[in-house]
Amino acid sequence: MPLRVRTNLHRAARSTLLYQFWRQQEIWGLTLNFGIKFRRRLFQQIEPTAWPHTGLSPLNWLLIVAILLSTVSAILETEPLVARYHAAGFHISELLFGAVFVAEYLARFWTIAESASPLPIWRKRARFVFSLSGMIDLLVIFATFSTMVVGNVAALRLLRLLRILRLAKLGRMSLAMRRLQQAVVSRRYELGLTVGLAFGLLIFGASALYFIEGELQPDKFGSIPRALWWAVETMTTIGYGDVYPKTAFGKIIAAFIAIAGIGLVAMPTGILAAAFSDAMRKEHEFED
Repeated sequence: MPLRVRTNLHRAARSTLLYQFWRQQEIWGLTLNFGIKFRRRLFQQIEPTAWPHTGLSPLNWLLIVAILLSTVSAILETEPLVARYHAAGFHISELLFGAVFVAEYLARFWTIAESASPLPIWRKRARFVFSLSGMIDLLVIFATFSTMVVGNVAALRLLRLLRILRLAKLGRMSLAMRRLQQAVVSRRYELGLTVGLAFGLLIFGASALYFIEGELQPDKFGSIPRALWWAVETMTTIGYGDVYPKTAFGKIIAAFIAIAGIGLVAMPTGILAAAFSDAMRKEHEFED
């Protein structure tokens, strides 16, 4: 074969290889670009805060329907008369709902890379996995599929109860729930103070009634732990009537605990209402 012909063939082969490599790179680039665009659109659909329009995205509405239906199914399955005749239907529905929640979890894990956080992608995903909502998602998935293999009756009952946690998944889709969370966090020290005051009042009331009524009613006030039940139902103004003081001084202490309990119950309500109002006002100012 002449030298010129061999040279032309080599050039043609090299150009063909270069062209194929260039085409592969172009196809890979288009695929990667499509994947990024799809991930961004899916993130907008699945993350309520990223949805550019008012309200929730269609995908989130579908997830809400799935959560509510799966919760109703889990509740009805606890009724023996219903579960006895529809066991196969409940089994199939659990498989379907489980598949939906697994797909949702994987989608959130994948699309969290599109969040506005400056953290690297692996840290964004790690933060999602160990976040409260992420752990609730995993627990719901575990409870959904574990009921199909667990044979112990007590464990099965507990796992069925855990499926009600699906309702907690609605929290991430509610703007009001996020505002309430912000309100609680912003007033955590004030709320902690009210909890401390309530606990102190409980101990004071139980100790006083143990000292005053302990010998007269040893079955009800014979110890501070026994008297704590009376203190709880008195401070919360439940008043079942199963436990009550009989002495005059005990009744005075009971009246004081009941009146103080009303004030302590009202304190967190006012604190949360003010914080909730502040959160809404700041959001309106940000929108304006």
